Amino acid sequence: MFTATDPQSQTPQQQPQQPATDLRALVTLCLFVLVALVLLVVGYVCAVHPSLTGPIATVATVAGVLVAAVGVAYAVRRR
Repeated sequence: MFTATDPQSQTPQQQPQQPATDLRALVTLCLFVLVALVLLVVGYVCAVHPSLTGPIATVATVAGVLVAAVGVAYAVRRR
């Protein structure tokens, strides 16, 4: 009796994985571009509407604290 067997089921073959560094570099580049654009827009809004400088500074302070907290949590998690 002839039975067909799948050669892949007997020996699992490893798929070549693409380095994750390429993706990380792209994500990092996109993040820097996004941060630069946001800072340019905020600078423009502060220059055109000086009355918004106070609230924007408050939001930026809170955002900075949150980013620092996330960075610390990420660094501790990677240990």
